[in-house]
Amino acid sequence: MRIKKYLALLVSMMLLGGMLAGCSSAAGTEEKEVKKDPNKKAILVVSFGTSYADTRKVTIEACEEKLDKAFPDYEMRRAFTSNIIIKKLKERDGIEVDEPTQALEKLKAEGFSEVVVQSLHVMNGAEYDDLTAVVNQYKDDFDKIKMGSPLLTSVQDYKDLVEALKVQIGELEENEAVVFMGHGTHHYANATYSCLDYMFEDMGVNAYVGTVEGYPTLDNVINKLKKNNIEKVKLMPLMVVAGDHANNDMAGDEEDSWKSVLKKEGFVVETYLHGLGENEKVQDMYVNHAKEAMKEETTEE
Repeated sequence: MRIKKYLALLVSMMLLGGMLAGCSSAAGTEEKEVKKDPNKKAILVVSFGTSYADTRKVTIEACEEKLDKAFPDYEMRRAFTSNIIIKKLKERDGIEVDEPTQALEKLKAEGFSEVVVQSLHVMNGAEYDDLTAVVNQYKDDFDKIKMGSPLLTSVQDYKDLVEALKVQIGELEENEAVVFMGHGTHHYANATYSCLDYMFEDMGVNAYVGTVEGYPTLDNVINKLKKNNIEKVKLMPLMVVAGDHANNDMAGDEEDSWKSVLKKEGFVVETYLHGLGENEKVQDMYVNHAKEAMKEETTEE
């Protein structure tokens, strides 16, 4: 009996010790909580990413630099949404890039009080929805956290983009047209492409929009080109980066590339391998979207 009593006493002491240790640990966690610095503000620039170093420099990095210069009081940070790109850059080039959750965790741990997340996405599609869900999880971790909208959000954005693209389109003869290759998506935001196509027509620009994985397709575009007696086509990517789709699906020499298909249909074809991110007016649009997000913060105060 006496042995049982000793054992019971020993177990009780161990449990009590564990509880005290737990309390001590919790108290330690509270002590380690990072105090937010009201002067620490960041702009987190989020894009899909690319493994093409040359185009990354003149598109994504050019947009990041423009945003960095526009907001000197904010520290610029980068995140990619593509885990495949992140993994490839790390293994092949030794380049470390955060995905959005990692980037926000770091900002939180470093005591930032305000964060503006500026997306470099073209539309409010599935990837932007995913990013919004991530950012919403951090609403209570910063005094202010806001999102700048993607490139094509308001009607004014469509007008501004057409004006921006006029710079790279240049003058066209009556029998010439530009065909933009968009990505396309299963998301309802796929309507973005048709809206832009309509805006080109409305603003008198001889340009058409097709997609690789959505609607309108290249066949839809070819029907319109023939109907309007177009003989010469200039292909341009409607993507921030001129990456794999632009180099292969659009301008590649394979028989199913847009260049090959259009040539087979009798059109004279030129290709323009520059992503939207190279266009300075497009870069300015992203800066304006970030400004609007900051203004929302000021209004709420």
